[in-house]
Amino acid sequence: MTGVLLALLLAAAPAPLAGTYALAAADDLRTDGTRVPAYGPSPQGLLVLFPDGRYALQIYRSDRKPFASASKKQGTPAEYEAASLGMSAHFGRYVVDEAAHTITFEIEAASFPNWNGAKQTRPYELKDGELSYRVPPAPDGTVPLSVWKRVP
Repeated sequence: MTGVLLALLLAAAPAPLAGTYALAAADDLRTDGTRVPAYGPSPQGLLVLFPDGRYALQIYRSDRKPFASASKKQGTPAEYEAASLGMSAHFGRYVVDEAAHTITFEIEAASFPNWNGAKQTRPYELKDGELSYRVPPAPDGTVPLSVWKRVP
């Protein structure tokens, strides 16, 4: 009986990174070693890592311009491009490997459709309530870096 109770308690324990995080930085690490903002000055975002292994992530440029039309179905090609490149969102399941310091996102759906159904393992660091990880390199070798602050 004690073993069953212990197993139930461990199964209900929150994942080590579970919580809500506000975006602190979304930068690109270029191949020459420079670090530049990927979503402009003061990007906004939210990452929620649920204890049951589900997650939702959103990143937005804070300087995104509204469409001239009041309808998102009547944007110009430039407005659609800016809207698409000015945000990143995905959701699904996540798995943390504490020993390897990796988080794997099992992406169910993403604003970038090429990521739908993908698994991405990202090395992470957690220090003083700040979670940071590196996204797999883009085709040009740039490595996106996300930094999140835990929301109390």
